[in-house]
Amino acid sequence: MMIEAFLYSKNEDHRVTCDLCAHRCPIMPSHFGRCGVRQNIDGILMTHAYGQTVAEHIDPIEKKPLYHFLPHSQTYSISTIGCNFKCGFCQNGSISQQTFNGGDLSHLRESPPSDIVTRALDSGCSSISYTYTEPTIFFEYAYDIARIAKQKGLANIFVTNGYMTKEALDMIAPFLDACNVDLKAFSGSFYKTICKATLQPVLDTILALHQKKIWIELTTLLIPDQNDSVEELTQIAQFIYNIDPDIPWHLSRFFPRFQFLDYEATHMHSLEIAADIGRKMGIKHVYIGNV
Repeated sequence: MMIEAFLYSKNEDHRVTCDLCAHRCPIMPSHFGRCGVRQNIDGILMTHAYGQTVAEHIDPIEKKPLYHFLPHSQTYSISTIGCNFKCGFCQNGSISQQTFNGGDLSHLRESPPSDIVTRALDSGCSSISYTYTEPTIFFEYAYDIARIAKQKGLANIFVTNGYMTKEALDMIAPFLDACNVDLKAFSGSFYKTICKATLQPVLDTILALHQKKIWIELTTLLIPDQNDSVEELTQIAQFIYNIDPDIPWHLSRFFPRFQFLDYEATHMHSLEIAADIGRKMGIKHVYIGNV
């Protein structure tokens, strides 16, 4: 199902600029944005992702991971295909790197927003998590679900790379209760080379979420020889501490996936070093996960 997208501007010659994520893609007629989800059709930006789920599961909220928000509860997790990052190490690459620009879409399930909320309530979940792929790229769908969910007493959670614009965050904030943000590294070159993105918008989003009093926990997937140096981990820990030492930091073990099949899994010793750096910096809640 296609609907007109939120947050874009019209330009000359039927060109548009998407203002949903920090890429702010200029999109020519008939072309897609980087996400492979939003398409310029005759000068109108349309989203293909609305109401199209690739995954719906009931998860423990700790799997997001969120350890300090509705602990021991279950969350109804949903996603569509697509992402605005191109991370070669993606742990869900089989769905995040799919697009609506060609390919087999027969595995998608049509699920209107009200149906998602009904299934979440019927399953006894306390929240809905927009997860597995980047929720920003199915923003319109997530927004409509979140509004209904909020009215029904369900919390809303984004598991996100943090690359949304200020406009997008301001729009979803009244309905958003918690986020886990992937802070993938503290290196601009890492984001540019591996994620095809930039670091600063992610840092800006984390700070803005904290200022809006939306509960946040951060996750860093430690990839051997890529983002696990003592210097870089110290920079991440300092950044977190400077915002709020109560923000939980999850250090997640990498396993070879997608385009990073030649890498080794993260050694436990590296995770322990990283956790020690966080604790010595003064971060109160540091967790090792995916082990």
